[in-house]
Amino acid sequence: MIAIKNGRIVLEDSILEGKVLLIEGDRILGFSDEVPEAERVIDAHGRYVTPGFIDIHSDKIEQFILPRPTAKFDFELALKECERELLHLGITTIYHSLSLYKDEMFGKSPLRTQENVRKIADLIRDIHERNHLIHHRFHLRLEIDNIGAYGIAKEMIEKKMIDEISFMDHSPGQGQYRDIGMYYQVLEKYQNREIKEEEFAQMLEEQQNKEMLSFAQMKELCELAHANGIAVASHDDDTKEKLHINEKIGVDISEFPINIETAKEARQLGFYTVVGAPNILLGGSHSGNMSAAEAIEAGCADVLCSDYYPPAILHGVFKMHEKAGIDLPQMVQKATLNPAKAVGLAEDYGSIAPGKKADLLIIDILDGYPVITHVLVDGRTTSRVEYRR
Repeated sequence: MIAIKNGRIVLEDSILEGKVLLIEGDRILGFSDEVPEAERVIDAHGRYVTPGFIDIHSDKIEQFILPRPTAKFDFELALKECERELLHLGITTIYHSLSLYKDEMFGKSPLRTQENVRKIADLIRDIHERNHLIHHRFHLRLEIDNIGAYGIAKEMIEKKMIDEISFMDHSPGQGQYRDIGMYYQVLEKYQNREIKEEEFAQMLEEQQNKEMLSFAQMKELCELAHANGIAVASHDDDTKEKLHINEKIGVDISEFPINIETAKEARQLGFYTVVGAPNILLGGSHSGNMSAAEAIEAGCADVLCSDYYPPAILHGVFKMHEKAGIDLPQMVQKATLNPAKAVGLAEDYGSIAPGKKADLLIIDILDGYPVITHVLVDGRTTSRVEYRR
C-alpha cells in the first residue's frame, strides 16, 4: 500500500483536505483519517493532488520524429523520448494524433503517408507489451478529401489500431480557413514563396471543388468506430448546419469549434467540445478563431488538449483558475474526467475515487507557476522532481 498525506486532494467538485489518500496496487483504495502502515508514505506538503492529465489531441510525436524537414529519427526512439517529456508534464494518457493527408498544398510531410501512419499506429498499439511510462493511444485524423484513405481507416478500425478518429476538412472558405485572406497568407508561409493572384485563384477553385468522402461513407466509418468502442470527432466546426450534419453522422466530439455560437450549439447537441490549451496561454487563437478562455468562461468548452504544446495543459488549468477565477476542480476536470468521458475511459480514469486507476499528480506553486513534483502511473511513482533555490 502507498499513502499520500498532507495533500489538497482535488476531487470532481471539491478539494479534500486533512485526509490520507490510499493506493493499493494500481488502484485507488480510498481515504483515511490516519496514516496506516504502508510500504511507502508520500508527504505532499500541502500541495495539490490531482488525477493525471488525459490529452486526447496531441501531435507532439511528429516533432520528435521529424524535428527538421530532412531529419527523420527512429520511430520507437522518438516515442520513448516523447513519453518522457509528456510524463514530466503530467500527461499520463496520451492520444497521439496523426493525419492521413492527400492534399500537399501546405507541403508534403513524410510522416503523413499511409505507410508511416500505419507504422506509428502499430508501434503505439504494441508499446504496452514493452517497457513504457504512460498510457498510449492512437488518434487518426482523417482529411475527408483523402478518398483513398476510406478503406485504410476502415481496416485500421477493424484491426483495433485506432482509439479515436476525427474527420477534418481544411478546404478554404469554411472551418479554420473561412477567411480566404488568412488562407492566402498561410499558404505563402508554408510554401515559402510569393503566390501570384492568378495562381492563387486557380488553387482556390481546385480546393473548393475537390471530391470529398460522402455522408454515407463517414456515417459508415462512424458506426464501425462506435461498434468497436471508438469515439468520433469533427474538426473546426464553424456553423450550426455543419454540426447538425455531424450529429446525423454520429459524431461525439467537436474539436476546436471556430466561434462561441458553434461551441454552444455543439454542447446543446450533446457533443463534447475540445479547445486547445495553448490558446489560453497565447491570449487567443493563433489563426484568429475562438478564444479558449472566453469559451470556458461562457461554459461551452469541456475539454482541454495540448494540441501542439504539451506544457499548456498544466499552465492553462491554473491560469484560468487564478486569473479568471474558475473553480479549480472544474478546470482540472477539463484535463482529466471530461476527456475520459469523451473517449470512453471514465470508468477507470479521470478522477480520484475508490476503484479507479491510480494515475496521480502532485502539483506545487513555485514563483507563481504550477510545477509537478510527483507523477504516479498505475500506482507507481514514475517521476519525482525537487526544485532548488
